[in-house]
Amino acid sequence: MLYKKFPDSTEGELTRLRASLVKGEKLAEIGREIGLANQLKLGTGELKSGGWRRNSILANTIEAIIGAVYLDSDIETCREVILNLYQTHLENLDPTDIKKDAKSRLQEYLQSRKQNIPVYEVIEEKGASHQPEFTVSCKVELLEESVIAKGHSKRKAEQLAAEKALSILSLEQ
Repeated sequence: MLYKKFPDSTEGELTRLRASLVKGEKLAEIGREIGLANQLKLGTGELKSGGWRRNSILANTIEAIIGAVYLDSDIETCREVILNLYQTHLENLDPTDIKKDAKSRLQEYLQSRKQNIPVYEVIEEKGASHQPEFTVSCKVELLEESVIAKGHSKRKAEQLAAEKALSILSLEQ
């Protein structure tokens, strides 16, 4: 669908467009748009903690619905359901608006300067399983000290660390 809609886009642009459509935040947004929270059957604990609002629950449920449609019907029906769910998002999509994520930008920045890629390491993981907090370090040879960031997922913490590293590197130029 993306290739047909944007035939002149590069492979990288199409990949970023796809990634923007399948990430948890977008799936949760679609879940909210279709009123999915009102249809969820949650346990008492999740109800008390506002689980129906949680992005991860909404996103996982959208994925489960798509999977169920595929298993109960066929690929064409599944395709129609997906395109219906994404209709307004596809109409408003612009390949020039999608920028590379911070980790990709940091890696490209370093490689363009013939530097090694950054090394990410989880240095702490704490919190309840439904609301973890990860502390990640990002080691970049151009920086004297590792950059530290926290996030509710490893990926989010790594992205924040990469963003901080890019910010520091841009200040040093």
